[in-house]
Amino acid sequence: FVPRKRREMAVANVVASLGLDRASALDLVRRSAVRFGRMFMEVLIIPKLNKDNIGNFVTLQGRENLDKAFACGKGVIIAAAHSGNWELIGPTLAIYGYQVVGVAQKQTNAAMDRLINELRTSTGMHITYKTGVREMLAFLSAGKAVGLIMDQDAKEQGVFADFFGRPASTPQGPAALSRMKGAAIVPTFMTTNADGSHTLIIHPPLFTAKTDDRDRDYLAITQKLNAILEDHVRAHPHEWFWLHNRWKTRPPAEKASRK
Repeated sequence: FVPRKRREMAVANVVASLGLDRASALDLVRRSAVRFGRMFMEVLIIPKLNKDNIGNFVTLQGRENLDKAFACGKGVIIAAAHSGNWELIGPTLAIYGYQVVGVAQKQTNAAMDRLINELRTSTGMHITYKTGVREMLAFLSAGKAVGLIMDQDAKEQGVFADFFGRPASTPQGPAALSRMKGAAIVPTFMTTNADGSHTLIIHPPLFTAKTDDRDRDYLAITQKLNAILEDHVRAHPHEWFWLHNRWKTRPPAEKASRK
């Protein structure tokens, strides 16, 4: 069901990133794609999750790291990725008692946008849109966690940081919010266990430096985040969203050299 052009793009990126042969890369891309059926069904049962049953469905690994970040008192930035069933991250943390705000892309179909957000917020998390920067800052000031996805091509607005040996335009949101508010950034990824349950892996908090060179500060922390995500993808390659063209946008210098 994946268009041939997109499938070939994904295979090429797997080969370039992981060094697999074409047959192995194609198998990995297929595994990455077919899991979306199960992911969708899991999203539909989010409203049924609660404090009594969440432990059987999702366990937290590294919860102390999140608690340490909250203890700083300046809000927390959850740096997530399209790996595992990422839609479960916010609802899960809300059930475990954390004040979480998910930053979402508004869907063009209003009915679909409303349905998705009703499912997301059914366990107590809040949703804001990518355009609501002031709202994000207010939530951080209130000591809440703001969840951002950090692994999409950010086009010309991104920071070009290395990812699997190639510069990738990476969203600067986590770095910018952290630098402005002094908030901790906590890389957080969902992975699926052999028995069908999930583990939410929570990494130690990181902080963005605030020197007289803002761009350098952004790049330094963004590169750290990409390195952490790369290690996670290497450990769980079939769970990452390879069908997204992560390296689509090229650095200006690279474009100029081709002219």
